[in-house]
Amino acid sequence: MLTIPNAVEEAVKKKPFLEGALVEGIINLSALARQLKGEVEGRVGKPVNESAVVMALNRLVPRLEVTSNIKFRRIVAGVGDVIVRSNLTDFTYGNSPSLYGCQEELLRWIHSAPTAQDVLCTFSQGIYETTLVVSGSLDGVVEKVFGNETLVLKRENLSSITVRLPPENTSCPGVYYYIFKELAWDNINIAEVISTSNEFTVVVSDSDIQRAFTILMEAKKGL
Repeated sequence: MLTIPNAVEEAVKKKPFLEGALVEGIINLSALARQLKGEVEGRVGKPVNESAVVMALNRLVPRLEVTSNIKFRRIVAGVGDVIVRSNLTDFTYGNSPSLYGCQEELLRWIHSAPTAQDVLCTFSQGIYETTLVVSGSLDGVVEKVFGNETLVLKRENLSSITVRLPPENTSCPGVYYYIFKELAWDNINIAEVISTSNEFTVVVSDSDIQRAFTILMEAKKGL
């Protein structure tokens, strides 16, 4: 059987924006306790007083502050190079037996081009679809090479921000949540996310790139 504090913590952690608002101190705890009361009672299996929920929230907030700030201080402050690219296009194709051959042909073309070092080309393969994010200068090549494949979606006028993270990011839960939360709070839509062990790239519309870059840099400086 869950205790009231544990039930309150679980209820709050299900709502990431609520967690952030609690840390910022912009929520009335009594009003929140009334809203959470029914859910907490369902978790603990017995009636619960609102005052007990308020007390649990008061005890939870300092822990959330540690999780949201101190925990990420070393990680976010250790962010390395931040690289911005513009004029990108996102192609999504349905997976097929011939798709690998198309990818190979595209990579051969890029590697043989004199401007190979100046273009971006990434592949993200899912179960049913594969997405290519490429420099706009490659649009015609992609459309020719993948001409017989099933195009699911094409998005143009995109930009990307690539961020290098310190190696310890892989053992620190919540790093991506913290960063993406900052972007979501400013209503920035993320078109694609591309990641490796120690770096990640967010792809957004050209109109959002300046705000996204500013938010990421402010998040780093603010910790």
